[in-house]
Amino acid sequence: MKHNIIVIGFMGVGKGTLARSFAKEYGVYNIDTDDLIESKENRKISKIFEKFGEDYFRALEQDTADWLEKSVKGTLISCGGGFYKVNNLKKIGKVVLLDASFDWIYNRLKNSANAEAKFAKRPLFQDLKKAKALYKERSKQYKKVAHYVVNVEELGEKKAIKEIAKLCKVKS
Repeated sequence: MKHNIIVIGFMGVGKGTLARSFAKEYGVYNIDTDDLIESKENRKISKIFEKFGEDYFRALEQDTADWLEKSVKGTLISCGGGFYKVNNLKKIGKVVLLDASFDWIYNRLKNSANAEAKFAKRPLFQDLKKAKALYKERSKQYKKVAHYVVNVEELGEKKAIKEIAKLCKVKS
């Protein structure tokens, strides 16, 4: 794989899960922007938000995007829910939106074995009404920046992985 694949979508849609499966299936490296930020800051995203606020976190995302653009090739990159706002997203690689309805995402999180931890690690999901409004706002914006849209709600994980590989011309 010569180019990067950037996986975006709303928090909880399954970007990280799908990215790990894709990496294993196609033998590519996978990195997660939130993991990179947590490693750099030596603290969890929720603590970064709590201590420094969202603007500080968004600046960290831009720093991460700049590093990815300069330093990373041939990698699948799963991104935090707001990472789509970085100003060089399309320079990093092909952007694939994992799309699903808000209710599907909420139920996916709620029904997971570690639901409490899944919600705790997503500070913007703490208020359901606000999260739904954010979903509605971001949904249109995601589609504007994506090269491709893959509906994980309809396809499921295995078919979604194959669809991404086909769209991004990745050979197994």
